[in-house]
Parts: sequence; C-alpha cells; structure tokens
Amino acid sequence: MTQQTSTPNLHCIVIGNPIAHSQSPALHHAFATQTGVALRYQRQLCPVDEASFVAVVEAFFAGGGTGANVTVPFKQTAFDLVQARGTLSQAAQAARAVNTLAWQDGALYGDNTDGRGLVNHMRELGWDLAGQNVLILGAGGATRGVVWALLDAGVARIHIANRTPAKAQAIVTQFATDNVSNTLSANLSASGLFDLPQHTFDLVINATSSALTAEADASLPFDSQLRAAKAYDLMYGKPSQFLQFFAEHGAQTSDGLGMLIHQGALSFALWTGKDVNLVALGNPFAH
Repeated sequence: MTQQTSTPNLHCIVIGNPIAHSQSPALHHAFATQTGVALRYQRQLCPVDEASFVAVVEAFFAGGGTGANVTVPFKQTAFDLVQARGTLSQAAQAARAVNTLAWQDGALYGDNTDGRGLVNHMRELGWDLAGQNVLILGAGGATRGVVWALLDAGVARIHIANRTPAKAQAIVTQFATDNVSNTLSANLSASGLFDLPQHTFDLVINATSSALTAEADASLPFDSQLRAAKAYDLMYGKPSQFLQFFAEHGAQTSDGLGMLIHQGALSFALWTGKDVNLVALGNPFAH
C-alpha cells in the first residue's frame, strides 16, 4: 500500500455500515473551523466483509487520504489489517480494535481513542478516577476499548459483568496474557450480571449493545440492589433507563456524547497536529 502526495486540503472519512447516521462529519468540521484547518470529512459506506474494507482503506490512502475513523462493524477488521501491515498504538493493542487510521512514515497506523475519550470526558465532568472501584456492564468491543484507559488512569479495580459470564472472563484473560497490559490485569475480575461480588461501586458504566430504553416497569438487566456514586452510559441520543435508575438512587450521571466528542478530538489531533479547545467549542452539533 502506497500513498500519493497529499493535497493542502485534508481529506478524512468515517467507514461503517450503517453510516448515514454518523455525526462524525459535523464533529470534525466543527474542529476544523475552530483550528483553521481546511478539511473535507465524509461518510463512507462499506459492504460488510473484510475484502471490501481492505479495498476501501487501500483506495483511500492511495488517493492521498489523511485519516479515517472506523465504526461498527469494522473495528476488529481494522485491527487485523494494521496488525498485518502497519503499526498499532498501545491503546489499540490493548483493545484489539482500531477506531482511527492514519498514514505515518510510509505505513498504516492504527489507534483506538475510545477509552482515552471516555477518561478525558470523565475528567472534564470532575469525576476523579484515581483509586475508584468500577463496574462495567457488558463484555463486547466497547468494554475492550475502555478497560485499558481506565486502568491507565489509575482506577483501583474493574469488575466486568455480562449476561454470558464467559465473555467477561475472556476479557480478563486477554488482559492477563497480553504483553501490553499484563501488569494491570490483577485489578480485573468478571461475573454474570446477577452474580456480582458486591452491590456498591464508585462508578458503573453501561457498555452493553442496548441503550436500555425499556419501559419503566420492565425488569432491569442488572441487580436492582446495585448502587454507584457515578453512572455513565456509553450510548447517547436516547432516553436511558440505566441512567434514570441510578439518578433516582442519587448518582451523578452522564451519557456518552462527551466521550464521542473527546475521542474525535484525539483522532483530529493525530491527523492534523491541532488540539481542539473543547471548552470554547461548546456543542459542536449546534454549529
């Protein structure tokens, strides 16, 4: 894979399927306006197969593309591609997923900004992570993307609970065997959703694939005795039964819109060398 000489105007895309709903173009165009960068950012629909994804990435960078975001369902495929042909960041290695592609030093570079985006947003909220006891609900790609960043931020312990306990345990095992993260793996444990080692945590994170928007009288997909000082839903844009439950029990709460903005800012900085002032930016989707 080779890349043509880039043009003065930077060209970035977000690759996914579906992709029409993506807010990334509005987000990155707001970043570009603030920092004075000439940027064209577009959505790229890709058929759901590995060969098509590789063809899209190859054509994009061969045509002088600057950088690409990768969303569902291609983050694992992007990881495999970069692992075979390029260089992975420590965060991408730990997550085994890539959400940001760039061309650096004549080769493909893959990063994962999701976890650091989450941590940066929590710090913006004033949530101290040092020494915290954290529960994550769900054991999919979203959890893999944030565990390393939370451990790196200094949380004391992370317990992963999932409907299928073996999937939660697989993440713990991964972190125990991966060279990138084995020094932190002793702080991880796993169980089923209704088999928790305790019922009170400093922070609980919803990383399930569902927005948990069931009717108020529906059964919660976790133990109703669960309590936390802070609750964060990685989902955004819809009412959250998860956040409503914890707010009613006195928790500070937040949805994942801030994580989206912060992870995007990290991708933008990788591609352009420009740091976005998110405080001055305000709501980028109102621009």
